[in-house]
Amino acid sequence: MRRALLGFTLALSMVLAGCFGDGSGVIEVEQKQPIWADYERIDPQAHEVERMFVTVDLRTNESTNTTWAVFDASYGGNCCEHYLATDIDGQILNIGGEYPVFSTDRGHIWDTYIPPALPDQQCRTFVPTNPGQEGLGEGSIVQATNGDIISMSWFPYVGGDLKLDKFYAILYDESEGEWKWCYNRITEPFYDRSWQVEVIGPIDASIGSGEWASIVVSNFWHQTQNAGGQISVDGLNYYPFQFPGRDGGDPPIEVDLNFTTADLPAYWDVNKPHKEMRAFPVPSGGLVFPAYYNNGNAAFMDTSLEFNELSIQFPSEYCQIDRSGTIHCVANQGTSFVHYMSVDGAVTWVNHTYDLGDRASSIEEWEFQGNGELDLFVLNVRYQSSDGPDVDTVYHVRGYSEDMSPDTLTYIGQGDLDSTSGAGNDIRFDFASLGLLNDGGVVVAYHDSTDPDPLFAVELELPA
Repeated sequence: MRRALLGFTLALSMVLAGCFGDGSGVIEVEQKQPIWADYERIDPQAHEVERMFVTVDLRTNESTNTTWAVFDASYGGNCCEHYLATDIDGQILNIGGEYPVFSTDRGHIWDTYIPPALPDQQCRTFVPTNPGQEGLGEGSIVQATNGDIISMSWFPYVGGDLKLDKFYAILYDESEGEWKWCYNRITEPFYDRSWQVEVIGPIDASIGSGEWASIVVSNFWHQTQNAGGQISVDGLNYYPFQFPGRDGGDPPIEVDLNFTTADLPAYWDVNKPHKEMRAFPVPSGGLVFPAYYNNGNAAFMDTSLEFNELSIQFPSEYCQIDRSGTIHCVANQGTSFVHYMSVDGAVTWVNHTYDLGDRASSIEEWEFQGNGELDLFVLNVRYQSSDGPDVDTVYHVRGYSEDMSPDTLTYIGQGDLDSTSGAGNDIRFDFASLGLLNDGGVVVAYHDSTDPDPLFAVELELPA
């Protein structure tokens, strides 16, 4: 009942918030029955753990329970997080812990790739994790636009007396149908959870050539030092690089980002990096870091892996291009979010505001993703509620090309646990994580009192 009332209040605030352009107009949507009247269960096979989560229809202000499969830290997570992704075949990927864990059947059967304790002749000498140090690793994973799956796993402070961080590059080679790995030693004192993104090729750079490049940045370095990261043209051998200064100075260049008439492959709906990478790949080649320079301009890494200042300004650091060529950006200020959208290459923008109002005292974590094939946008917000506990939510926007306002809000989990990101906290939920399956189902991380570690849920009921 409490959540139904919250949903009703939210629906009113959403109507008052406005929609396109300057937000001065309200889109009237007629709907005689709630959206779930057309829902079907997408997976008829029962899961070991299924839970009912409250879903509010924001058009009719009605609420119901929808079914989600739930998975704990043993399915690729760790004490504090999951790093979720999907591929174009509907595979769920997770490397919240040490090694990639994946399921091709919506979570009924899971496999794990663990690098064998043998030297890989393509790479440097293998240095295994010290006995007793198992469980400390954490990584990142994303499918590249040629079908490869690029990932890394970081192991902190192992290697005997040297206590060097260990970086294992782990690659699924689509052309050969097999997993590969490479040990890359990192000499810096602390690396931390990685963010990872593809640089669209063909790449021709001083470190080599390839179909794409992979950038991995440390959460610790990226957030506190802007010190650069690791870059590879084969997904196995990584080399350090530095970011340019924020002041810029070189004449800005122009890059055409209008891909709405292009026939982009399905990979563009799954290759979105985690938002904290603060970058997105460009279909014509390269990588954009929105709002990078102090003057508001973006940074652009070209196919020679050189940085340029880009004469385009984005409304946020957090952006994505989906398969339709639509650019999505999301900005957060206080307890409000603004979803910006451009269909002409970042020349003009429309927007919609999500205002959590007095329901939230602060925002804990959040993530978003668009799917151009399905005309679907999803926003995941974990907020500190005004009455104490953290609340996990998922907004669905079905048909964003016609109406940017969300049609449903789902409360994921019980919303009865207060957690905080960062080492040293007793109850941790370090970051939001989200993926979209090719049928539109959401895979999302959350945390409540039913488990000591963060969980993730897979949506089972979808519009027909």
